[in-house]
Amino acid sequence: MIKKIAIGLGVVVVLLLVVIATRPSTFEVKRSLQMGAPPEIVYAHVIDFREWARWSPWDQMDPKMTKTYSGAETGVGSKYAWAGDRDTVGSGSMTIETAKPSEAIGIKLEFTVPFATTNQTDFAFTPAAGGTNVTWSMKGTNDFMGKAFSLVMDMDKMVGADFEKGLATLKTHAEAAAKKAADEKAAAEKAAADAAAAAAAAPAADAGTP
Repeated sequence: MIKKIAIGLGVVVVLLLVVIATRPSTFEVKRSLQMGAPPEIVYAHVIDFREWARWSPWDQMDPKMTKTYSGAETGVGSKYAWAGDRDTVGSGSMTIETAKPSEAIGIKLEFTVPFATTNQTDFAFTPAAGGTNVTWSMKGTNDFMGKAFSLVMDMDKMVGADFEKGLATLKTHAEAAAKKAADEKAAAEKAAADAAAAAAAAPAADAGTP
């Protein structure tokens, strides 16, 4: 009886290993959202890691996590590292490796806790009617443990939900920044027009003086 149970368990283990081995060796998570702000404004909120505190979904998950910044102030070479709760945000770092102003950003994403892995994260900013279409994606490879993990956890659903939250918050801040910039531009143009009108009226007033 015990021998039969052992054989049965062995068969189950072998079948499980076969199933895990046949799982996809790569994955990609991608989400997009249109924002009512020009590409340069949305881009500015992503290229500077210090701005991520305003919209990153993970900052909201663990407000107590520690953050450090190194390398360049912004753009290529800038690095952001965090250490937080193991069960929510874990620990890791992001480094900007490529940047095309107002068009694209490439980031190396490295996790150390709860497990070590390295993925590629990209942002694309495409002009659209009335604003910008922003696409946030992450690509990576699945080792054996990653393949096993995919049997019980949907990576696209799990990470995709975070991307959706982040993009929605980014949209709010980018659109507010765009409105502020537009209001300031309109105020400056009005002030310039008023000044020009006043300057033009001054000679006429002087000419009419006895």
